Amino acid sequence: MKLAALILTGFVAVEHVLILILEMFLWQTEMGMRVFKLTPETAAITATLAKNQGLYNGFLAAGLFWALFFIKDASQKYQTILFFLICIVIAAIFGSATAKFSIIFTQGSPAILALLITLIANKK
Repeated sequence: MKLAALILTGFVAVEHVLILILEMFLWQTEMGMRVFKLTPETAAITATLAKNQGLYNGFLAAGLFWALFFIKDASQKYQTILFFLICIVIAAIFGSATAKFSIIFTQGSPAILALLITLIANKK
């Protein structure tokens, strides 16, 4: 179960790296505009905001990767993973309420699943 929790957490981290790439580097490309349902005009106007959002997603991914690969103490690893997964869940809830409802599924669901499995795997 702990291995499943770590794998799911890794998946969430990779997902947020991909979001970083989409928002920071591909926002105004055909693929970026298709993913986010943007017109070229809207993409141009919002590009700076998207880069900012992408950077935040990168920080979330970095926190998870840091916990997964560099924190050796099991308790600290667990607490750090919980912190970043909870941040992602809160961001997904906020994003789905204020921007696009599907965010709760695309970003929230993997993080919620990873969070639940992490909690269950570390239950004492």
